[in-house]
Amino acid sequence: MTESKSLPWWKEAVVYQIYPRSFQDSDGDGVGDLKGITDRLDYLKELGIDVIWLSPVYRSPNADNGYDISDYRAIQEEFGGMEDFDRLLEKAHGLGIRIMMDLVVNHTSDEHFWFAESRKGKDNPYRDYYIWREGRAGGPPNDWKASFGGSAWEYDEITGMYYLHSFHKKQPDLNWENEAVRHAVYDMMRWWFDKGIDGFRMDVISMISKDWRYFDRHPKDGSLWEFSVNGPRVHEFLQEMNKEVLSRYDCITVGETAGVTIEEAKRYAGETGGELNMVFQFEHVCLGDGRFGKWNDTPVDLREFKAVMGKWQTLLAGKAWNSLYLGNHDQPRSVSRFGDDRPEYRELSAKMLALCLHFMQGTPYIYQGEELGMTNPYFERLEDYRDVESLNAYRELTEAGLVDGKDMLRYIGQKSRDNARTPMQWDAGENAGFTGGTPWIGLNPNYGQVNAEVQRRDPDSVFHFYRKLIRLRKEHEIIIRGSFRDLSPEDESVYAYEREYRGKRVRVLCNFTDRTVPCEWKLLDSERLLIQNRENTEKTLLPYEALAFWV
Repeated sequence: MTESKSLPWWKEAVVYQIYPRSFQDSDGDGVGDLKGITDRLDYLKELGIDVIWLSPVYRSPNADNGYDISDYRAIQEEFGGMEDFDRLLEKAHGLGIRIMMDLVVNHTSDEHFWFAESRKGKDNPYRDYYIWREGRAGGPPNDWKASFGGSAWEYDEITGMYYLHSFHKKQPDLNWENEAVRHAVYDMMRWWFDKGIDGFRMDVISMISKDWRYFDRHPKDGSLWEFSVNGPRVHEFLQEMNKEVLSRYDCITVGETAGVTIEEAKRYAGETGGELNMVFQFEHVCLGDGRFGKWNDTPVDLREFKAVMGKWQTLLAGKAWNSLYLGNHDQPRSVSRFGDDRPEYRELSAKMLALCLHFMQGTPYIYQGEELGMTNPYFERLEDYRDVESLNAYRELTEAGLVDGKDMLRYIGQKSRDNARTPMQWDAGENAGFTGGTPWIGLNPNYGQVNAEVQRRDPDSVFHFYRKLIRLRKEHEIIIRGSFRDLSPEDESVYAYEREYRGKRVRVLCNFTDRTVPCEWKLLDSERLLIQNRENTEKTLLPYEALAFWV
């Protein structure tokens, strides 16, 4: 690229998310660990990624699989020790791979030292680190509901007051109004940067400022999110964080900002700086949500998908930077959600989705196993699931008679966070090469057919298709810099768009169906071709066909 040096490195990077518990177990206890990740770094180097986003590895009692942190400066014992982290960091850097940690500071574990002190008494120096309120009429302070179900308030007998928890009751929310809390967080962040990490993905960072003006208002949907997302001081807090910490390091930052709008995204991640590099928006992964939120099996409407993706491409252009993703540790497998995971179409649709996403403007995020086309496991029994959100939703909706148990199990099979958390499928051997012990969660039954060992040997595999996409991004600046234009906003089958930069144009065509469809935008000059997932010289698109070419 002739101008790539003028861009921040994170705009040209490709990020790979690792969910440590499910990536690679090195000691046979059935749980992935840091040494296992270190042992697999050569695989990631072969794939061609630039950054690892490491989901939480901090000390935690695991009420929410590590997103309930009891010590920000210690490693969870089942993942190893700090020396294992240091070796991972050293080897990754030696391979040219950066490490981005998960920053979880909307809440801590109730076993964190700060909370243990906070609950001891109303005059404790740490009392105001968390959000405490008196009850009303013998019950909670108000009727806000937690994201994992039930009241957002938990009664604590020691002082006879309630504390706020947006998620699990073992995840008390920090009080960001307290300056001491903020500076304790900043000090911790500096500690990790000085150790050598390269950035942070910030968990539910848009929730750190609660809007107490609505303390007495009943939420429309029962959830406190209405009053805690994009709160009145959130940008003030992030600007302070940037000034105190982020601006002092050459780092990558991305904020998880559920409920974010285009205008808010420009504030969080504007090109003028001052807060974050980019945000995760959730509009496309929430398509089809209904009466019970995500708990349904409604397929994604392609026209709605294109409208969302195109809006973020065009309205952020030149103003803020996009993050590009279809799956992560909180979402179902992308090929099961947006593609077709039937054996005859799985590889084709996985490649099609990858091409569609990676030719857009923004920093692409690959979730572990996505590069293999890993699918939802579709467990047949509720007991096979581990996710607290899924289990709570099943109990609440079925006990209230709102959803039949059989239907709810099907919905969980489609949308549970556990769909992304089954062990990484390395080979067709025992436990898919993930562990020599008993995996902490069941394996996807298709690991004999879908695994890294098979795909690394097959030049036509999903794995090698991802490698080529990553190379193309590094070779052609139009993919990173080009403008975006949707050619087919009303087409129900095909996503056709163009990227343009300095008089050059690339056209991308993706058939999102299992039908052959005519395609007026297709050029048949093979010399213009950049990449395709299947050969077809007709003026049609075969089922899940995808290609990109110069126009």
